[in-house]
Amino acid sequence: MKKLADLVEKLNTKVLTGSPEKNITAVVYDSRKITEGCLFIAVRGANFDGHSAVPQAAEKKAAAVLVEALDADTVALCKQSGVTVVATDNTRYGLGMVAAAWFDYPAKKLTTVGITGTKGKTTTTYLIKSMLENTGVKCGLIGTIEVDDGKKHTPAVNTTPESYLVQEYFAQMVDNGCKAVVMEVSSQALMMHRVAGICFDIGVFTNLSPDHIGPNEHKDFDEYLHCKSLLFQQCKVGLVNGDDPYTEQILKDNTCASVERYGFAEGNDYRASEETLSQEHGALGVRFHLDGWTAADGSALTEVEAPFPGRFSVYNVLSALAVCRHLQVSAGAAQKGLGQAHVKGRIEMLPVSSEYTLMIDYAHNAVALESLLETLREYEPGRIVSLFGCGGNRSRSRRFEMGEVSGRLADFTIITSDNPRNEEPMDIIADIVTGIKKTDGAYIEIPDRKEAIAYAMHNAQPGDVVVLAGKGHEDYQEIRGVKHPMDERVLVAQILQEDGNTEALAKMQAKYPNITI
Repeated sequence: MKKLADLVEKLNTKVLTGSPEKNITAVVYDSRKITEGCLFIAVRGANFDGHSAVPQAAEKKAAAVLVEALDADTVALCKQSGVTVVATDNTRYGLGMVAAAWFDYPAKKLTTVGITGTKGKTTTTYLIKSMLENTGVKCGLIGTIEVDDGKKHTPAVNTTPESYLVQEYFAQMVDNGCKAVVMEVSSQALMMHRVAGICFDIGVFTNLSPDHIGPNEHKDFDEYLHCKSLLFQQCKVGLVNGDDPYTEQILKDNTCASVERYGFAEGNDYRASEETLSQEHGALGVRFHLDGWTAADGSALTEVEAPFPGRFSVYNVLSALAVCRHLQVSAGAAQKGLGQAHVKGRIEMLPVSSEYTLMIDYAHNAVALESLLETLREYEPGRIVSLFGCGGNRSRSRRFEMGEVSGRLADFTIITSDNPRNEEPMDIIADIVTGIKKTDGAYIEIPDRKEAIAYAMHNAQPGDVVVLAGKGHEDYQEIRGVKHPMDERVLVAQILQEDGNTEALAKMQAKYPNITI
């Protein structure tokens, strides 16, 4: 229980009626969860305006409401019901600040790292977490795949949760013994103040390309860029991709105490060079020379080896190493953490064969698939085999585009089902075929995903790289509104078991001890 005045003390407010000295029993922003004695924060959403629920809050005996504006009749109703009404400029921002106060400012008890950018956020968070934990620092994580509060793993709904949940997760991390937290900070989250009330110790910018532009997202690229830049107005140290063409615009209004750059170009504080690709025992990786990285204990890291393919992986590794140098991670712990990092569904190698490479990746649109396939081509594989489907009840143009990209860049495409939702799988596949027919790429249609994966494995040739694209970290298939369990790692293990391939199955079970066949 806290005083209303203490919860709103860092906001610009005006009391319209009642006393700010009331005791608050809960903070609520969902009108369905209003309880007696709570503070209800009226947030304007895409489909519902919380201000319309203020009379309901009065009826349910809320102690107070936080609003942006309220008509005189509703203010009078609140006065009659004994509800304190406090107005502020922006209740989304207000929710973040109130939540931080409600949970006793947990961010101040953690070392906080926020990562923004179009690509690379997820992988970078896991790299940092692995490096920190190799130096004995328990680290929480919030991102696209999950929330790890130091005790349990919760599947993510949004890349960055609502501000109240962020603060609640931070508080849980503190209670569970975490000393640090690394989180993805999306442009939507910055636009909607989901990280309000947090001054990040370190902010990271990975890269920028057009994305998330359209209805209910960003109106144009300029807004998208601006929202990304907001992270650097609420962090102490900024670490940015010095090679990205938008970096200077991202930093334009920054308030960081210091800014450092990483990349390949001369002038970067952390500079990669002499990049070489590695391909051993069915796994793809990259090695490079690093200048500018010396740990607090004097240990230097100059030769880096990462179990992830491509130049974009070098950028992810550089950003993670830059963060960890600031967090007192030694060279040995950094390299060990890098080697042990596991990112579910992001260029995830499955140990099934030494003759060909089998990987899972979340590439679920044309841009991501194109980037992935172009990266894999650099390894000069025997063939690239691309297996994917497209989600139902989503833009049909994505299907045409992904079909065309795969037909152009893969040697062979296996078209299958993804999340058909309320559409017929064969209708979705037909759209993908329309795209692939714009090329001369060879393909086959196998609607059942397990059958498609089995076909890919049974027909893989030495030197092939087989990509299972689109599902990534997802462990379900959505059909007619129902999510059915379907994890591609489990499907691969089942296929190995059915084939009697005990050696490969043992490797899969060693890497994924929790999968159940």
